[in-house]
Amino acid sequence: MARIDYFHDPHAPEANNVVPSVTVGVRDEQGRILLVHKADNDLWALPGGGHDVGESITDTAVREIREETGTDVEITGLVGLYTDPNHVMAYDDGEVRQQFSICFSARPTNATAQADGTETNEARWVDVD
Repeated sequence: MARIDYFHDPHAPEANNVVPSVTVGVRDEQGRILLVHKADNDLWALPGGGHDVGESITDTAVREIREETGTDVEITGLVGLYTDPNHVMAYDDGEVRQQFSICFSARPTNATAQADGTETNEARWVDVD
């Protein structure tokens, strides 16, 4: 499903939903960070996604990383909680979601970085520089 991200845009549609989601900053032993190229908005981002009923939020983080990149991780900490009523994502089914993300830090337990071909077009370890 395609989406358009609006960030402090006066022409943005009004949000009609808030869904908890996660992002995860995964750093390998060389200090590189894992990024994904998202299929729904054509942007590079930290891997992550929506929380499902019946799972803990850390389980969501581990699942989303594995689904989007093939990488297994161990959660190492909480980076922060991020929400902004002026950052909305409009989906082609009519949902307009207010940004709400819980960001975790993690370390990989394998070195895989492979896109899933559905949510992500590419997954890559990137030097912070």
